Amino acid sequence: MSKFPNLFTPGRIGSLALKNRILKAPTSTGMSNIDGSVSERLIRHYRDVARGGAGLIIVEYAYVDNHGAKSAHCQLGISTDDHIPGLAWLAQSIKEEGSCAGIQIEHAGRQKFLGIQPIVAPSVVPWPALKAKKGQAAVPRELTEPEILQIIEDFGSSALRAKLAGFDLVEIHGAHGYLITNFLSPHTNKRTDDWGGSHENRMRFALRVAENCRAKVGPDFPLTIRLSGTDYEPDGFPIEETAVLAKRLEALGIDAIHVSGGDHHQMIHQVSPMAIERCHNVWAAAELKKHVSIPIIASGSITLPELAEAVLAEGKGDFIGLARPLWADPEWPIKAQEGRPEDIRPCIRCNDGCLDRTFFNYQAVSCSVNPEIGREGTFKITPAVRRKKICVIGGGVAGMEAARVCALRGHSVTLFEKRDLGGALIEGSVAEFKADLRPMIDYWKTQMSKLGIEIRREEATAESAAGFDVAIVAVGGEPAVPKLPGIDHANVVDALDVFNGAEVGKQVLVLGGGETAVETALYLHDQGVPVSMLVRRDTLMAHDVAITDRIAYSEMLVKDGIPVITNLQVKAVNADGVTASSTTTGEEKRIPADTVVTALGYRPRTNNLAQSLRERKIPEVYEIGDCVRAARIFDAVHAAYKLGIRI
Repeated sequence: MSKFPNLFTPGRIGSLALKNRILKAPTSTGMSNIDGSVSERLIRHYRDVARGGAGLIIVEYAYVDNHGAKSAHCQLGISTDDHIPGLAWLAQSIKEEGSCAGIQIEHAGRQKFLGIQPIVAPSVVPWPALKAKKGQAAVPRELTEPEILQIIEDFGSSALRAKLAGFDLVEIHGAHGYLITNFLSPHTNKRTDDWGGSHENRMRFALRVAENCRAKVGPDFPLTIRLSGTDYEPDGFPIEETAVLAKRLEALGIDAIHVSGGDHHQMIHQVSPMAIERCHNVWAAAELKKHVSIPIIASGSITLPELAEAVLAEGKGDFIGLARPLWADPEWPIKAQEGRPEDIRPCIRCNDGCLDRTFFNYQAVSCSVNPEIGREGTFKITPAVRRKKICVIGGGVAGMEAARVCALRGHSVTLFEKRDLGGALIEGSVAEFKADLRPMIDYWKTQMSKLGIEIRREEATAESAAGFDVAIVAVGGEPAVPKLPGIDHANVVDALDVFNGAEVGKQVLVLGGGETAVETALYLHDQGVPVSMLVRRDTLMAHDVAITDRIAYSEMLVKDGIPVITNLQVKAVNADGVTASSTTTGEEKRIPADTVVTALGYRPRTNNLAQSLRERKIPEVYEIGDCVRAARIFDAVHAAYKLGIRI
């Protein structure tokens, strides 16, 4: 506790006593049954998170009615009394593991992932990202006043159901672009009646919801609300308006305010990627704390215990809300309290496993660095039936994770890596906007050391791998280099060389339009190097890039003023630049540059080691990671983990 004294000081939210200042912030999992009822999978998930030591688990948003409130696939429901038995099971399961149990109640408003009617909102302002489903228009219908009054009643009835189910606390979802935010923001509220126009009118819905919930649950039951400090919309609501709202909510009996930011249109402010600074919305928590006397829950990319402790120590919040970090490592609180933060598997804010490849594709959430999330009880690391001698060849993501899992199962593991551990993450974490990867590398290095894994600083050969029962080949990928005239000129360098400190000229041209190319250009600009990009397509980052990265990087390119030349196919590299032809007209152009950087992605490394090992009769030989298929961190970690628990 001496490392993080504020974090592990008991606290109170209203009448609820909490053992520490850590709470699980609500984030939808997609693990409920299709009718919104509680599934066994959801129970296993929240039991596992609760065992991790957070003082309060606020269960993901639950929809309050059956007439437009439901936002997402397999979302938790609290709209009818039929939901109460399952919710009671869920609340009891959390409390049995030593945490208090809260639940968030919500109405989708215009942000309905399902994309099917009814979609209702204060005004006919569609969510730009929403696509029509089953031929129906994805445009919201404007709510009538009787409907508004009914939704207010539904919020209160849902809060009462939560109390009857045995939850210790209810949080009203008034953030992130859902219905309450739709009323608060001029960006989405164009009404001219008593529910729109002036700030007083735009606050009316939120205040009436809070008032009704308080009346239904009684004066002493803990009731909180989550607010976006601002929605970050140019024509949205500023922090000054949220401060006024916060004071009014306190007067109505709200016990704490959970502060976040953004809406789904401004998603990089809601679920910030690693390109956005950590603790992104803490400034808003600190500002609201000046205006109310009730506790403030700070949240948003507070990924590490050191950051959380600083927020509390500096008086910027009274509690810390953690969402993605408790998916990356549910034992985050226990490990911090025991003084071993180096054992925390950090959230890298990639938004790949938890959003892009799962939730945005109607699947239950997962996590890039923690394959157990969503598979609790089925993906356990258990002792191996027979202890084996295993050599892991390659110290990148796949190799380190495979070594870790095999060692935890009791195998004797030796890892071959001729340079420092980390693989492509070494170069990938050089830029400050990729700094979240550095704690991930440190985590794996720490686990290698604590598990007693032998590290051999040499390139593995068929001879050095002889005598092992199992060989796991994880030699990674290599840069994809096009076959172009002049590609071997001295003025051509690869993106990896740039991140390793290669000298470049005064005018740099980056070839490629993917994530690697964009990151290279942004990094060079940060180093003060004039840089431009040349892209064969008409858009950047068209494939395999998380949507939040695409948004953040696109904004950074515009802010930095980096020129992007599109629709050009490189034909040759010259001593003073490149020759390219238009993909639309065929016209040839010469683009000047002192240095040409190839940033065209990666391909599996050319290597016959696995075949040589098989020929030497090593009983088990496996290949994993980028040497099989160049992919993302998620793919490498999950492949390594699945292999490790099978050997």
